[in-house]
Amino acid sequence: MAKRRSSQRKKEAPSFSYRVNHQIRVPEVRLVGDNVAEIAQIVGEDIKPSEVYPTRKVKDWARQADLDVVEISPKANPPVVRIVDYNKFLYEKKKKEKEIKAKAAKTVVKEIRFTPNTDDHDFGFKVRHAKSFLENGAKVKAYVHFRGRTIVFKERGELLLLRFIKELEDYGAAEALPKMEGRRMIVMIAPKKKTSAKKK
Repeated sequence: MAKRRSSQRKKEAPSFSYRVNHQIRVPEVRLVGDNVAEIAQIVGEDIKPSEVYPTRKVKDWARQADLDVVEISPKANPPVVRIVDYNKFLYEKKKKEKEIKAKAAKTVVKEIRFTPNTDDHDFGFKVRHAKSFLENGAKVKAYVHFRGRTIVFKERGELLLLRFIKELEDYGAAEALPKMEGRRMIVMIAPKKKTSAKKK
């Protein structure tokens, strides 16, 4: 019962882990950053970006500038550091991470089903739906389902999907030509950028 505390683990591990200031114990570091010239003015020394300097000296410059030394590439030889406000540095990193996650978010895929005998009215109705999906940034997975003996109409299904792609060319582009998967012929259409989709 006394060991219960060991089951309590840290739930929130930091997304980023960098050695900062006194944690950096190597004798030399390579200083980089777009603010090196600004720091040189503050400390009154000739500092050049991407040059190697004694770690003690870099820490001293950081103190004079009221900033932190942050090790950004520990495996480099020598390690690469920046002189920055650590909290601001972390904030920017987290912001970029969120942006990357947002871009990598799962794309919505909308399915549109045809049969080899889809008539013009139904075809037009589905084209309108597909345009709407693509305009909203979703991918469209269109497929012709061949039931029973309709499997002999593969060419008809392919022509239908190629026509479908043609109708949507201002809104999206096919990632590949239609292909068979089991009893379905499938094509995936990705949306175009909104700026180009709105052009008439």
